[in-house]
Amino acid sequence: MASVTSLAATVHQRVADALSAALPEAASADPLLRRSDRADFQANGMLALAKKLKGNPRELAAKVVGELPESEEIAQIEVSGPGFVNITVADGAIVRTLAARAADERLGVPYAEDPGTTVIDYSQPNVAKEMHVGHLRSTVIGDAVVKILEHRGEKVIRRHHIGDWGTQFGMLIQYLEEHPHELDHGGDAPGTAGESGEAAMSRLNRLYKASRVLFDSDEEFKQRARDRVVLLQSGDERTLETWRRIVGESMIYFHAVYDQLDVEVRDEDVVGESAYNDDLQQVVKELEESGVAVRSEGALCVFFDDVKGPDGKPVPLIVQKSNGGFGYAATDLAAIRDRVGRLGADTLLYVVDARQALHFKMVFETARRAGWLPEGAARQLAFGTVLGKDGKPFKTREGETVRLVDLLGEAVERATAVVREKAEQGGLDLTAEEIAERGAQVGIGAVKYADLSTSMSRDYVFDLDRMVSLNGDTSVYLQYAYARIQSILRKAGDTRPAAHPELRLEPAERALGLHLDEFAETLEAVAETYEPHKLAAYLYGLASRYTTFYDQCPVLKAGDAATVENRLFLCDLTARTLRQGMALLGIRTPERL
Repeated sequence: MASVTSLAATVHQRVADALSAALPEAASADPLLRRSDRADFQANGMLALAKKLKGNPRELAAKVVGELPESEEIAQIEVSGPGFVNITVADGAIVRTLAARAADERLGVPYAEDPGTTVIDYSQPNVAKEMHVGHLRSTVIGDAVVKILEHRGEKVIRRHHIGDWGTQFGMLIQYLEEHPHELDHGGDAPGTAGESGEAAMSRLNRLYKASRVLFDSDEEFKQRARDRVVLLQSGDERTLETWRRIVGESMIYFHAVYDQLDVEVRDEDVVGESAYNDDLQQVVKELEESGVAVRSEGALCVFFDDVKGPDGKPVPLIVQKSNGGFGYAATDLAAIRDRVGRLGADTLLYVVDARQALHFKMVFETARRAGWLPEGAARQLAFGTVLGKDGKPFKTREGETVRLVDLLGEAVERATAVVREKAEQGGLDLTAEEIAERGAQVGIGAVKYADLSTSMSRDYVFDLDRMVSLNGDTSVYLQYAYARIQSILRKAGDTRPAAHPELRLEPAERALGLHLDEFAETLEAVAETYEPHKLAAYLYGLASRYTTFYDQCPVLKAGDAATVENRLFLCDLTARTLRQGMALLGIRTPERL
């Protein structure tokens, strides 16, 4: 079905046409139409235009109003203040527009007119290390952006650039070479079937920490570990065998965490640093031959005029170390070559911590200089830090980084208690299995929404008490609004939702209807700017307006049949919009709570 034109777009066009008729010389001027608390919409463009033309803004506004023909969309129009044009739309226009949205399975949301190919790099855990709270934001934000772009019709290629290569593996593999008894722990080597993924992951994490201590305290071991990295990168079979076991066991663990977080990660989308190993020499060759990179003290470096250290000396991007090894920059550059050259990406998105901004600025500029990356094609979606209630980076009481599985487990536990209590209070007969299922949906949804409702560039405080609250800007509030509507629709029995444009709407109905009409434009804006928090804000606004409607406008006891059907229609469209919007954020909407 064709997309539905919103009332805002229709009114904007009407006012723009009237402005053009009133002042042909200002035909291209924007009437600056906005939602208003004085009317449904307010056009403010006449003030700036009158100033430009050295005219009277009220007189100009009156001319524009005079050129507006009567229409079934506009009920009232008036000039106010210094030259504002206040516009009230007709009740029938609101209901007709919403009926058109309801008739479309996409709720009138159009596909992108010229969809491109986007490669999005998100959720990049490190092999042989447990996922922690720091991995939460990249995973949740990336998953939401993927869903929003795919819903719009974009071709989206997911990439999970996991840390499966480099110095840390030199440390771990060398440690295991020198402590072979560690391989016999529990009777099984890493990656064998005798271990669960999480048990193996915990053991590998302990081994990582032990190797790190040795690496930091023993210069000779540090050198052997670095030499082991070179062996790994050159394809030494014994080194690769141990590496494959570690990666395989880590993947089992990663998938367990992703399942708990209710995020789909496909094996074919996990393309770690190791995947680009064969391309690194070519990267070096092209950068050196083109003069983009130069040798400095044995290392291959790229310099930038605007990147200097505290001593005022240039700080380079090191592509290849003096010992022949490669760092993050080399694999990031190889990934760009692959994603633009082989995958045909128009846009590259990197959902990465804001603290890596300088690294990616240098990588993007290097790729541009080398001719691998078109101007403006790559963008870092930089996110802030998850903080504890003390306003500092979130840690355990012992000062350790919080494990993601522990954090999610506690969220589900808290949410399950809320679901159980609410079910008992409402006389809802839920089985223990149903309470556990809904507890998981509410708990995981609470964690995701707390993250996604915050502008990604900002830090936010991880506060489970607030996250699972039934009041305020939380996913639980939205989920209960959805479940309340489903309860009403079930109680309606054979009475079906139906739009009645002939009815006069109450103020709460109008407010809800006009907000529902903004869904498509909200999604378009969110997809353009990659800002899921704006969708979260829209959904909270929708649930809030529905709560006001529910309090002020009886549905099943409205009196006449037409009003009951029309209010059921508003309920149903609200539920469908909540469900679709929440799904795009990766959050479930239980039918009964």
